[in-house]
Amino acid sequence: MKTFADRVIDFNKKLEFHGILPKGVSIMNPFKENKDVIAISSAFYKKFYSDHQRRHLILGINPGRFGAGLTGVPFTDPKRLIAKCHIPYIGKETHEPSSVFVYEMIDAFGRAEEFYKHFYIHSICPLGFTATNDNGKEVNYNYYDSKELTAAVYDFIIDNIHKQIALGIETDICFCFGTGKNEKFLREINAEHNFFKKIIALEHPRFIMQYKAKSKQVYIDKYLSAFKNIRK
Repeated sequence: MKTFADRVIDFNKKLEFHGILPKGVSIMNPFKENKDVIAISSAFYKKFYSDHQRRHLILGINPGRFGAGLTGVPFTDPKRLIAKCHIPYIGKETHEPSSVFVYEMIDAFGRAEEFYKHFYIHSICPLGFTATNDNGKEVNYNYYDSKELTAAVYDFIIDNIHKQIALGIETDICFCFGTGKNEKFLREINAEHNFFKKIIALEHPRFIMQYKAKSKQVYIDKYLSAFKNIRK
């Protein structure tokens, strides 16, 4: 019988978008674009998920260039992968603010081994996007940043939430990172597809680090309070 880790690794290997994106938007699929990402992410999942335990799902927006875009692990940049997860990584050690917050919260929860016993983190859209800004710089782009992109990836999102639930996810509660557009979209599709009985939204780690860094501990405590009934 396949472990939770085996199922996640299979899911990642098969992730591929075949639709047509709006002009100027590019898909970011680290599992196809970087030959090392499958090995790196597989080491992570084998370390923390080699069991048959069911978990609760945490959904972010979509992977970013400097976190999951390099490691294949949501909200885990290379620095945190090495320092907090003790997984080898060869390459540019980038810094993603969201990852900093998430791992400070994970440390407060009881560190990675304890946290990942109970939770599986991914994104509403499991692949990321980039676009070029007015200065000609490549930037992260969210699935909800244009109606055209949301429409283009809608079926892909629905299909992959079903697939992620099938990994071994409890459906009584889903946690959502993002209390704005991400929460709104998740609640809308949940009302239609009945994925989860309840959704608990928390401020997105990037928002906290960008706008509320001085109150970071307040948000860590809020996360821990939301998660406290999940620990078995």
